[in-house]
Amino acid sequence: MDTVHLQELAADHLEQAGATSSGRHSHTLVGGHGHALRQTLMALKADHGLADHESPGEATVQVITGHITISTASTVTHVRAGELCVVPGELHSVQSLEDSVMLLTVLVPQTP
Repeated sequence: MDTVHLQELAADHLEQAGATSSGRHSHTLVGGHGHALRQTLMALKADHGLADHESPGEATVQVITGHITISTASTVTHVRAGELCVVPGELHSVQSLEDSVMLLTVLVPQTP
């Protein structure tokens, strides 16, 4: 079984995020299209994020480094390095308050 060192990957992904106009870079570590379980490492440079979007299924975010907010129409949740948060099942956005790397885990319902 292979292991992944998230702290080591974080620095590399932040560097790649800095080279993009969107200020973000992501890489699927586990699963992907056609799989129920997806784990994606996402790096966001400070003051960058993801516009309002829906989650394709149940999801959590674990912040590896940095500090992000997850906002819905009625709440703003701060998530810092070492913390895990359940992603709301409603329209939400993500904003990075400082250079941040997070592990997004999504369980996508499979159709029979």
